[in-house]
Amino acid sequence: MQPASAPVDRATDLASSVLLTMKQLGVVALPRNYEIFYEALSGSNHELSLEVVGLGKRPAQDELDRIGRKFFGSHAGNAVVEHARETVARELEEIASILRKERNHVEKFGRVLDQTAEGLSGRLVSKDLLQKIVEVMSVATSSTIDHGRQVANVLSDKSNELESVKSKLEEYKRLANTDPLTQMWNRRAFDREIADIYNSNRGILFKALILADIDRFKEINDRFGHPVGDKVLQSIADIFRSSIRADMFVARTGGEEFALIVDGASEEATFEIADRIRLLIEQTPFLNPKTKASYGSVTISMGICMASEAESPEDLYSRCDRALYRSKVSGRNRVTRFSTLSERVGKSWMLYSKD
Repeated sequence: MQPASAPVDRATDLASSVLLTMKQLGVVALPRNYEIFYEALSGSNHELSLEVVGLGKRPAQDELDRIGRKFFGSHAGNAVVEHARETVARELEEIASILRKERNHVEKFGRVLDQTAEGLSGRLVSKDLLQKIVEVMSVATSSTIDHGRQVANVLSDKSNELESVKSKLEEYKRLANTDPLTQMWNRRAFDREIADIYNSNRGILFKALILADIDRFKEINDRFGHPVGDKVLQSIADIFRSSIRADMFVARTGGEEFALIVDGASEEATFEIADRIRLLIEQTPFLNPKTKASYGSVTISMGICMASEAESPEDLYSRCDRALYRSKVSGRNRVTRFSTLSERVGKSWMLYSKD
């Protein structure tokens, strides 16, 4: 946490630290490498952090790829997207080929009709000739209908295959934005969601941010071990989910940090939401599932800030973080509103207009 007297946007600091660390270690600035070092430096995955430290001062790319496969196997975005691209391109080419053949078949049938019409024009037709013409037209029509059915079936199969590709891409998107431990949204998803607030006046006027940080979480890990710490994180994530509306956005943004974006609520209502969650966590017994031994009381500190109190997503996060810091230094296990801080600067957001 940063002191209120020297506020720093921790998201920007972390991103800068990641890039600087990669540069110092001679790591190529690939997206998959950035993801590994982001997780390692944020402290959200202790085992991954230990493995990255164990690589030494000049980690080889194959070693980083091994870590990537181990911890982000379900997030193999480049492979998933590339495979999907190839599949879609192949399927579309096959569909185009089928449609070209179908067009040729229909054009051939059209020529048969034209030739028949020309042959019948202005002349008397005998019964035998008329019967032969009917037989030819019947065969041509039946063939065209059968071919059309076959094309429809093939296109249906292709549609199902493309739908399967779409589903896989949607699943990848979900996994790429999900924290694997708590199954909440992750920092990546949060960064996009908070940015969306400032895309419209309504978002600014009717949204608020709640930042939460588990009190003395390091002591829990040091005393009971990281597996217990993980269980605590999962339990707190469950409390968040069960305490809010299903359409509210809640994310795990760091090791023991959570963020909740509240829509359509006043500052007072936002405070009540935060304080209700805080109280539920304080009252929840955290027990060993086997021995039922208590891990002791777990509490959480929170800060809230209305979007109308800030200039931008970064400013909103920074101001809310200062309110959270005030909760920490004031004794923990409490909720602080940014609007109550002495450094708050007023602003008339009714005059806001998006560039």
